[in-house]
Amino acid sequence: MPSGKISNMQDAEDLVMGCLFLGTGGGGSADKGMLLLKQALEMGLDLSWVDPEDVPDDALTVTPYGMGSVAPMTEQTKNEIQRADLQNVHGEWSMVEAVKELGDYLGKPIGCLVPSEPGAANLPAPLVTGARLGIPVVDGDYAGRCIPDEMQSTPYLNGKTSWPFSSVDNWGNVLICKRTQNPYMLERIGKMLAVAAFGGTSMAATPLSGKEMKALVVPHTISKCLKIGQAIRAARQQGADPVEAATQAAGGWRVFEGVVRSKDWEDRDGYMFGTTTIDGTGPWQGHTLKCWFKNENHISWLDDKPWICSPDLLTLAYADTGAGTSNTTLDRGDKVVAVAMKGLESFRTEFGLNQASGPRYFGFDIDYVPVEELV
Repeated sequence: MPSGKISNMQDAEDLVMGCLFLGTGGGGSADKGMLLLKQALEMGLDLSWVDPEDVPDDALTVTPYGMGSVAPMTEQTKNEIQRADLQNVHGEWSMVEAVKELGDYLGKPIGCLVPSEPGAANLPAPLVTGARLGIPVVDGDYAGRCIPDEMQSTPYLNGKTSWPFSSVDNWGNVLICKRTQNPYMLERIGKMLAVAAFGGTSMAATPLSGKEMKALVVPHTISKCLKIGQAIRAARQQGADPVEAATQAAGGWRVFEGVVRSKDWEDRDGYMFGTTTIDGTGPWQGHTLKCWFKNENHISWLDDKPWICSPDLLTLAYADTGAGTSNTTLDRGDKVVAVAMKGLESFRTEFGLNQASGPRYFGFDIDYVPVEELV
């Protein structure tokens, strides 16, 4: 039985607002997420999700997601697409095609879709894909936050492989990858396919049984995103602080506020890398926060001393609206509030920190300190 549903555009906006808050700067475009949900509602599709425990143990589950950088498309890239005379043959349906291609290859009906992350585009996309195909979507994901790599997912942490996988881009290119040597190569191959597709591709991966999925999924994150978005909206309507409302709904801590001084970034190897520098205001006057991102925010420094780091979450929300920011669009002069949230406990092991999601995994010689100790 469905455990939740998007019935109208207000629900859609609430969901995307919650996704932005858990997105920590990544997770895809909110505009794309809203467009997908709007189109689905106009088509009369059933945008519902089911509790993980309602999925049969023997069901085949797969995870569809967008692969690529969150960096804005440059004029040079647009010119290259024009010179190659490429036509967008799938519109917003490439993820549907990716799921169908993987199902055809596996030769078994797909019984459930599992989102990879609660991103502003990367959660609405599988939700809409499930609705278009008539396949249930589970209320949960494999990360509990937005992530740049396969290695920050619970299947990787528990020794599960995400191959075979399919890749379908907007230009109609279809690939099936039977296996890779390890998850690092899966991530690299996927990102190179996204680069080849001039920015992104849709993938369907991680074929697992319902029983395996239930042991690995971070449950009820779709419902959580909707709850956070509803809290933001209610606070705005009541003239209350929307950031504080979202922080409470997410179970986080308000840890900094200020004005963006700069954002230095580059689009490289299928990721958006960069550092955002924020000058403190109010109680943080005279202090500086720096956030390093690889699509999402992962490493931070308070007054040049290491501070909150992945696997814990650090989101930058707009001070006036409470909406989470995207590293694609965050700009100099923006007034933001930093909110910290606890990441998954399973990633705090020695293996999880060093091989999947801690500062040293991202190349920084920093000792991880749990966020609850820092705040």
